[in-house]
Amino acid sequence: MLGQLNINNVRNITDIRIQPSAGINLILGSNGSGKTSVLEAIHMLALGKSFRSRSLKSVVQFSQPQLQVTAKTSSNIPVGLQYSIDSGLSIRLNNAPLKRLSELATQLPLQFIPANCHQFFEQGPKYRRQLLDWGLFHVEPNFNYLWQSYKKVLQQRNSALRQHKQVNEIQLWDSQLASHGEEITKLRKMQLSRLLKEFENIFPRLCPVYENASYELKYRDGWLKGESLLSALTASISRDQQLAYTRSGSHAADWLFKINDSDPSEVFSRGQQKLFYLALCMAQATITAQNNHETSILLFDDLSSELDLLHQVNVLKELDELPVQAFITATELDAALTENHTLFHVKQGRLLESGS
Repeated sequence: MLGQLNINNVRNITDIRIQPSAGINLILGSNGSGKTSVLEAIHMLALGKSFRSRSLKSVVQFSQPQLQVTAKTSSNIPVGLQYSIDSGLSIRLNNAPLKRLSELATQLPLQFIPANCHQFFEQGPKYRRQLLDWGLFHVEPNFNYLWQSYKKVLQQRNSALRQHKQVNEIQLWDSQLASHGEEITKLRKMQLSRLLKEFENIFPRLCPVYENASYELKYRDGWLKGESLLSALTASISRDQQLAYTRSGSHAADWLFKINDSDPSEVFSRGQQKLFYLALCMAQATITAQNNHETSILLFDDLSSELDLLHQVNVLKELDELPVQAFITATELDAALTENHTLFHVKQGRLLESGS
């Protein structure tokens, strides 16, 4: 959770100081006003990167030498990010230089919900794995080590395949890859079970038309069902040599929740797909709070996109009951939505007013 947020020279924002509430913060403004840049600044502060640009250089306000974002966490720990066009990125946590971005992510568990999040169903298995693994990073202390170790071994095996090494040299990596991969799969399935349990409670409240629906979890390990990963790696060695990369493993896994025995991507409207994705993020935040007592930050860009007033009301009602700090942008909102929530107005990169 964040307090005392200061943003300097981020796109069209020269200097904004915000005292966000612990609950829902609504950021209103016309297109190009800078409201999404506020979310981008928070995203950079928590993760060290932008969700809009690969290079932070393009985020620095035109003609300025650097940008800066600072805040305090719920534990009153100061955190600051500075990106200089000349000297690059520096991040400080508790007044000391940050050594690893994972330390920052642990302090500030953050999920970004883009306006086009309904495209979650079209983006492929990589994005579904990333969403799942975000939750594991925050609730399973050993997961980050396992995943980083798995990736290093996979890189070594793929390098051996590209260099056309002998089979016995390639298979030197199989035992480690299989060991890490099997453990990752076990943790992912446990997390998905927890996720489905929370999702079943949240989604019907966001989308009441599905209040009596049935839900089912489908998980594909990334290798042939009924086999061990080690057996799969051994069986596919000839094919891997032809392709010059490792096909089987946790890096090829996928999952989905079926609703009423149907794939949501085939039966949902775009608005329902958006609610589905939002329910997943809310479920992740709930699990994170239950396991490590951390309040998640939700960045929600453009609440009104694809959602009518009734469903916008449902979203805010649910957020009010969850252990999250939410920052939500919109061009305009019905008065019923802004009541009892902290409200900020942004115009041409400046904060005009705020209130509740």
